[in-house]
Amino acid sequence: MASTGRSYGLILFCFSLSLIFTGLRAHIAELDEYWQKRADEAAKAIEEAYHPNPEEVTDHLNIHVHNALGDSNSTRRELRKRDGPCQATNPIDRCWRCDVDWETNRKKLADCALGFGRRTRGGKSGEFYVVTDSSDNDMVHPKPGTLRHAVTRNRPLWINFARKMVIRLSQELIVTSNKTIDGRGTNVLITGGAGITLQFVSNVIIHSIRINNIVQGSGGMIVDSEDHFGLRTMSDGDGISIFGSTNIWIDHVSMSKCYDGLIDAIMGSTAITISNCHFTNHNEVMLFGASDSYSQDQMMQVTLAFNHFGKGLVQRMPRCRWGFFHIVNNDYTHWLMYAIGGSQHPTIISQGNRFIAPPIIDPKANSQQVTKREYSPESVWKNWLWRSEGDLMMNGAYFVSSGSPTAALPFSKSDMISAKPGTYVTRLTRFSGSLDCKIGQPC
Repeated sequence: MASTGRSYGLILFCFSLSLIFTGLRAHIAELDEYWQKRADEAAKAIEEAYHPNPEEVTDHLNIHVHNALGDSNSTRRELRKRDGPCQATNPIDRCWRCDVDWETNRKKLADCALGFGRRTRGGKSGEFYVVTDSSDNDMVHPKPGTLRHAVTRNRPLWINFARKMVIRLSQELIVTSNKTIDGRGTNVLITGGAGITLQFVSNVIIHSIRINNIVQGSGGMIVDSEDHFGLRTMSDGDGISIFGSTNIWIDHVSMSKCYDGLIDAIMGSTAITISNCHFTNHNEVMLFGASDSYSQDQMMQVTLAFNHFGKGLVQRMPRCRWGFFHIVNNDYTHWLMYAIGGSQHPTIISQGNRFIAPPIIDPKANSQQVTKREYSPESVWKNWLWRSEGDLMMNGAYFVSSGSPTAALPFSKSDMISAKPGTYVTRLTRFSGSLDCKIGQPC
C-alpha cells in the first residue's frame, strides 16, 4: 500500500513539474513560488477531476437529452405553469431558463451543467460582484468595479454587470478559481483587445457574453490574483485560453474573429463542457491538446453540446489530441476544410450532430469529409476510436469512422442519443450564443 502511494506521488510530482516547465511557454516570464504552488494545485485538481469511466458521463448527458425531448405533452404542461413563454429547447437550458425570477435566482445556473464539466459550480458559494466600470487601464492595481478587479479576487464570486458594456482588455484577463462571469440581462462584449486566460485554475463558469476581434497582448506586469502580479510574455490572441485547468463550463457565449483560436484547452485541462455557444468567422476554431508529445493530455475529457458552428468557419471544430471527446447535438452548418480533426489517438464520440458539407469547389480538397486525421497513416489511425451515431449528414457530408467495428461502444445502447438523432439539432441549438434575457420574464 505504501508503495502504491509512493508511485502515485511520483506520478503527480512529475506531472506537476511538466506543467511548471511548460509554463515557460505559457506566458509566465518569472516562475516564482506563487506560480509553482498554483501549478501543483492544478495537477492535483486534474487527477481528481479525471473520470476513469467516461462512458458514464456520456450516458448521463444522453439520458438528459432523451428525457428533455421524449415527452412533448409533459413539456407543454410544464410551460403552462409559467407566467410567460419558455422557449428552452435542451436539458441545460430547461434547467433554468423557464424561471421568470432567473435574475434573483442567478445561482441556479450553477446546478445546470451537463457532460464532463457537470460538477462546475463557479462562484456559487460566494457573494455577488457587480461590474460597474468597463475600463481596463491598470494591469497591476485594477480599479474596483472593473472586470479585472473582480476576476482576480481570491474568494469565490458570482460576477454580473450593471449595464450594457463594451470592454477592451489591455492585456490578457487572468481569472482565478471559483468565479462565474454572468452576462445575462445585459449585453456584454469583450472586443478589440486581449482575451480571457484560465491558467492553473478550477471551477469557472463563463456565461452569456460575446467575444470577438481578440488580438495578442504585448505582455508585461499583470495582476493574476488579489495579492500577486508577475511578468507575462506576449499572449497568443485566443478568445478563451484554458491551460492546466479543471471544471470549466462555457455556455451561451458568442465568439468570432480572434487572432489565434476561439477556445483552446491544453496541458492536461479536463472536466470541460462547452455548450449552447455560437461560433462564426474564424479559421482555427478550437484546439484541444497542443502537442503530440504531451501525453498528459490523455487526461483531457471535453463535452461539446448544443453549439452552432456557423458562417465563416474553416477548420478545427474541434481538433483533438490524446483525450476523450463527446460531441453531441451540435449544428455544423459551415466549414471549408473539415469539421472534426485530430492526431495522437483521441477518442471521439459524435452523436446526433448535423453536418452540412460545403459546396464542392476543388474536388481534390475533399471538404465534404467531416473528419481529418493528421500526422498518422491509415495503418495507425484505423485503430483510433472515432464513432458517428445518429448524425445527420447533408449535402454529401460523410464521417470516416475508425476503431474495431465489433468493439463495445462507450455508452449504453438504450440511452444513446440516436433515439433523438441529428434531425432534432435545429431545435436543440435554436438559442445558441449570448442570450437576450429580460428581467421579469423567462429568458
